[in-house]
Amino acid sequence: MSQIHSHSGTGIPLTGNDIDTDRIIPARFLRCVTFDSLGQQVFADDRQQTGGQHPFDLPQFQGASVLVVNGNFGCGSSREHAPQAIAKWGIKAIVGESFAEIFFGNCVAIGIPCVTAAADVVQQLQSHLTQHPETSVKIDLDPLTLTWGDVSHAISMGEGPRQMMLSGTWDACGQLLGQVKKIEKTTERLPYLAWS
Repeated sequence: MSQIHSHSGTGIPLTGNDIDTDRIIPARFLRCVTFDSLGQQVFADDRQQTGGQHPFDLPQFQGASVLVVNGNFGCGSSREHAPQAIAKWGIKAIVGESFAEIFFGNCVAIGIPCVTAAADVVQQLQSHLTQHPETSVKIDLDPLTLTWGDVSHAISMGEGPRQMMLSGTWDACGQLLGQVKKIEKTTERLPYLAWS
């Protein structure tokens, strides 16, 4: 199982409250068989409307792995495609003022820590990244801190999801693979598997 204690990387500021899942990945892309190509379509309509000026299109933010958002991020319909699209673009962690509950849960399920910080801290980081996109941002789940440069602030994450990240139990497939021997012993005792 993959334990997640911290993540460091450059950041991408995405300003605005109530950015919903339909904006993150428009409904027409939900017919995919796998999530693999969703990263190319993340924020497709917003990116088209801004004519290449959306943060996900700007060259200075390419390769960023920390997304910095404002309030109620991921609201709207409950589609697991939204965090998958963000992840396939390359995001590994999200800092925000607040998250929609289902979006947050879908992020936990794929190992993307979503941490919250005070609104002024988030806005300060967004402003800093706009001016200095090369800045490395570190999210540390052990002491619950957000650091960039010589600036450090407290962050929050519910204790349950935080422990899932730290222990690796967010990874349902990893948990199954870690119990292969017990699963095999159980299947040996199941009478209907021996039927011929």
